[in-house]
Amino acid sequence: MRVAYIAAGAGGMYCGSCIHDNTLAAALLQQGTEVTLIPTYTPLRTDEDGVSIERVFYGGVNVYLQEKLPFFRHTPRLVDWLFDRPSLLGWVARTFTASTSAADLGALTVSVLQGELGHQKKELQRLVRWIRDQVKPDVVHLTNSMFAGMARYLKEELGVPVLCSIQGEELFLDALVEPYRSIAHTTLQDRAQDIDGFISPCQRYTDFMCDYLALPASRFHLVRLGINLSECGPGSRPAAAPFTIGYLARIAPEKGLHLLADAYALLAAAPGRAADKPLRLRVAGWLGRGDRAYYMDVVERLRRAGLDSCVDYVGEVDRAAKLQFLQSLDVLSVPAVYEDPKGLYVLEALANGTPVVQPRHGSFPELIEWTRGGLLVEPNSSAALAAGIEELMNDTALRQKLGNDGMTSVHESFSATTMARATQTVYEQYTSPTTRKDLAT
Repeated sequence: MRVAYIAAGAGGMYCGSCIHDNTLAAALLQQGTEVTLIPTYTPLRTDEDGVSIERVFYGGVNVYLQEKLPFFRHTPRLVDWLFDRPSLLGWVARTFTASTSAADLGALTVSVLQGELGHQKKELQRLVRWIRDQVKPDVVHLTNSMFAGMARYLKEELGVPVLCSIQGEELFLDALVEPYRSIAHTTLQDRAQDIDGFISPCQRYTDFMCDYLALPASRFHLVRLGINLSECGPGSRPAAAPFTIGYLARIAPEKGLHLLADAYALLAAAPGRAADKPLRLRVAGWLGRGDRAYYMDVVERLRRAGLDSCVDYVGEVDRAAKLQFLQSLDVLSVPAVYEDPKGLYVLEALANGTPVVQPRHGSFPELIEWTRGGLLVEPNSSAALAAGIEELMNDTALRQKLGNDGMTSVHESFSATTMARATQTVYEQYTSPTTRKDLAT
């Protein structure tokens, strides 16, 4: 089976969706599926060996210019190539990420969702021609529903089913300013009709997206997330090490670092906290220029509480450093304020024997039910978060049990191979002769 997998680059940062797409594509390749992972906007950046092609379609610079200046909607390929070079796209992404917030991109978002009717029609035609000539796919897999505008033209030109993952893209749309938010949502609902099937990471998100896209549940398929488990396992921590609480995610208000910092301050100031039982907070993740003021405010709050010396910001981490980081923790918490549909960091922590404390919303209840590797607490509450962490801090046996149970579950049921097999099963449902005939009619 040949699959054209269209993914979206996230600029200069490690992105959970990029890592997921690359991990899935690599696992599919290992099991014999001919996957071509195609980057759009910017090159994919992942903390594992990348399997994407070097070429980038829908280059971020050209897409932007085509939206703003009609002249660039008709320029020859040579001119577009000058702006599509991966090195240039990577530099632009690293340099100007802070200026491309969702609130500023309403018109561009609507145009891309309009597909062959939008200002980026030339980009879509170029992408489809290349896929037709070079990949000759049996199925096309879109990374998220923001690419729903491609589906109609893809199906017309290639005559193959188009599937689409859903990974939290409605959060971007909801951040747009009006009238673009409403127009984008309406356009997405219209264009989602062209997609044959959707792949969802959890049931709660499936239920939400059925309503959000105005589609029946029969169009959705649950495929649990999987991760690369190589070199994952429990670390060896010194007996005298401080009790260490960790955070691993992009540093931004929606990920909830401020809630964890406040919970940490509550724990440190708790009555009866003995000096010989020190606490430490370790933070890892990408920090964009647009969120630096937010992070500095978090640091200042800890400084005023006299706790800044007990906080270790290790920055963005590659795979080796990520594993070392996770293995250094007693507990991990990323108290996202929104209903995160994925939560890869939960699986990554558990794969290394580190239990988690997470808010009771989004994908987290299902992840904890499936893995038995953590505690759930009231969302958006530093006090509840502190209480959950303190329970694990005071109960070593429970902490070890959750870490061990979670590690066993992840290694048994949440590998990249397991995810790839489940995805392959979905592909086969849409590429069988009977299904192809039904879709054609």
